[in-house]
Amino acid sequence: MSASVTSYAAVDLGASSGRVMVGRVGHDSLELTEAHRFANRPVRLPEGLRWDVLSLYGGVLDGLRAAGQVDSVGIDSWAVDYGLLDADGALIGNPVHYRDSRTEGVAQKVWATVPAPELYAATGLQYAPFNTLYQLVADRLTGAQRLLLIPDLLTYWLTGEQGTELTNASTTQLIDPRTRGWSYDIAERLGIDLGLFAPLRQPGDPAGLLRPEVLEETGLSGPVPVTAVGSHDTASAVAAVPASGERFAYICTGTWSLAGLELNAPVLTEESRAANFTNELGLDGTVRYLRNIMGLWLLQECVRAWGDPDLGELLREAAEVPALRSVVDAGDAVFLAPGRMPERIAEACRASGQPVPVSPAEITRCILDSLALAHRKAVEEAQRLADHPVDVVHVVGGGTRNALLCQLTADACGLPVVAGPTEAAALGNVLVQARAHGLVSDLAVGRDLLTRTQPLTRYEPQGDPARWREAQARLGGN
Repeated sequence: MSASVTSYAAVDLGASSGRVMVGRVGHDSLELTEAHRFANRPVRLPEGLRWDVLSLYGGVLDGLRAAGQVDSVGIDSWAVDYGLLDADGALIGNPVHYRDSRTEGVAQKVWATVPAPELYAATGLQYAPFNTLYQLVADRLTGAQRLLLIPDLLTYWLTGEQGTELTNASTTQLIDPRTRGWSYDIAERLGIDLGLFAPLRQPGDPAGLLRPEVLEETGLSGPVPVTAVGSHDTASAVAAVPASGERFAYICTGTWSLAGLELNAPVLTEESRAANFTNELGLDGTVRYLRNIMGLWLLQECVRAWGDPDLGELLREAAEVPALRSVVDAGDAVFLAPGRMPERIAEACRASGQPVPVSPAEITRCILDSLALAHRKAVEEAQRLADHPVDVVHVVGGGTRNALLCQLTADACGLPVVAGPTEAAALGNVLVQARAHGLVSDLAVGRDLLTRTQPLTRYEPQGDPARWREAQARLGGN
């Protein structure tokens, strides 16, 4: 392995902001710095909610200019959404936002042709109304000759080359997780033309070179390759879990909590479908077997309602509130929409006959206890459904900054929690680029490098685990 340090630009786009990070990788070094951060503000037009993808692309160009000379570029983003191109390769309108209402009632129409259990057995994806499959059934696709998922669309604008990266394609509900190829039977039965998609790419595949116009605008000297990474941001985040061996669970934390296991094969049982676990594809033939949990969205909405108080002080006060006094189901769709979050949490506690939290500290403690309880349930059920025991839980992403949530998760799961890295998606993005260019030999070596170079915090479980079982019983279940 080369002793030189190589620089990679990781474009990491989230649902509310984007960033361009620069990763510098050497034999025993891995450093990540932020070059540019920019807002991602969806726009509500008369026809519905749309992504301002041109603004996002402008932010990417600004970020590459700020990053300076790099050896490669990789792009990851949120899943399921896409842009449509005409016969000349031009974008047909702004991509529709996954929270747009056009998919309301579409799932029931799909299930009339392909029943939900059969759809799960074929694709392994949990039900979500915004899955690409439902969007395509709702979309008129007028004049569309090509469909590119969001990271692939931006890659196309940078390079002029088209492809469909596999980890993100696996969120469309049109991939067979056993073959890791298209589910032609499902697509045919639903009248979806898979010819709209560009050829599949694997993480690490070359995705073209920055076009001369891009080089001129960013001030970079060519050639600069673009490398396909785990372009679903969760795939990149899981690649950056600093684990050794296979006996670990992960929780990717932020607005959502994505809790689950890394497996070698999908779990496609009816019991798994009923438990709402999904099988998304990861690096090196792996499967991300996980459940979506509402996450820190609950706290973010409350903080917004309270006028953005000091979060550190709020968490310190919450730590003094008695544990597990009141809990709510953090996966309940009643909490999905914005607005009135403190009142809705109080109403849920009142409806379940628990003490009603009143102060911001009490509500914050209720949220964090509830998230830890949801983490516990997901980790325990994933182990049982996959017959895959674990010894440690890795927490990555923004929730690693919340020490109280990390400690409560360790207490709830009865397992050690290792928290970090915070910028997991960007680091996973960088590691795939470094591996593609020969600087990191495989996923295990990359994770070892993360373990040695990134700040990690370990939390040991405390207290009586029976308290968590009793709290879960209040919500139903063990």
